[in-house]
Amino acid sequence: MTDDKDVLRDVWFGRIPTCFTLYQDEITEREAEPYYLLLPRVSYLTLVTDKVKKHFQKVMRQEDISEIWFEYEGTPLKWHYPIGLLFDLLASSSALPWNITVHFKGFPEKDLLHCPSKDAIEAHFMSCVKEADALKHKSQIINEMQKKDHKQLWMGLHNDRFDQFWAINRKLMEYPAEENGFRYIPFRIYQTTTERPFIQKLFRPVSTDGQLHTLGDLLKEVCPSAVAPEDGEKKNQVMIHGIEPMLETPLQWLSEHLSYPDNFLHISVIPQPAD
Repeated sequence: MTDDKDVLRDVWFGRIPTCFTLYQDEITEREAEPYYLLLPRVSYLTLVTDKVKKHFQKVMRQEDISEIWFEYEGTPLKWHYPIGLLFDLLASSSALPWNITVHFKGFPEKDLLHCPSKDAIEAHFMSCVKEADALKHKSQIINEMQKKDHKQLWMGLHNDRFDQFWAINRKLMEYPAEENGFRYIPFRIYQTTTERPFIQKLFRPVSTDGQLHTLGDLLKEVCPSAVAPEDGEKKNQVMIHGIEPMLETPLQWLSEHLSYPDNFLHISVIPQPAD
């Protein structure tokens, strides 16, 4: 992969200032102060909120505590989506800090998966990494790795260790010199305006005549509503990691540098905010 290490670092160390507040109907023995945290964009809510949980449990009785879940402005937050994706999709036009409400009762079974332990997060993460490698290399790279390499990927994310993670992950970002990129690009496109969870299709980084496909090419093919007509006004923002990449950016470069640790490009298409 091309060596833009600074980009990888900037993506990894992206943080969202967040204010956690206990839901007003939760029963407490004394007032629950809000809890502030810088959330890592590349991680998962249930992986980085142990301190939040402990903070609020201190003011509650044991019998009033069941599984913790989070909500933003009425929308339950899916723990299996990376934090940066949740923010871009739901809150990118709101002022910081991001205000998240904490619940210990009334788990929304229809909207959220249960997260019984960190093992559930690890299993979800590793299944995404394996799916991405099936698309990129027909699973050859991930299958050649040892169990300890898989564990190192997970522990790098779990403990927020950039070098530990990328020592292994860089192998998943390589491809043969004679090919101009991966077999297919692992991507998911999310929109708040549709019931469909996300769009995911097979899409090659290079066209049949050897031209590098761009972000714009991908959107025109799989999500044309995201791209403004040439003479029309821009109705949507296309965001990855809180920025709007230029539509001319080659998809292969984006896949190598702006993928989340699960090796997918998580792309948010959100309505253009009114000025």
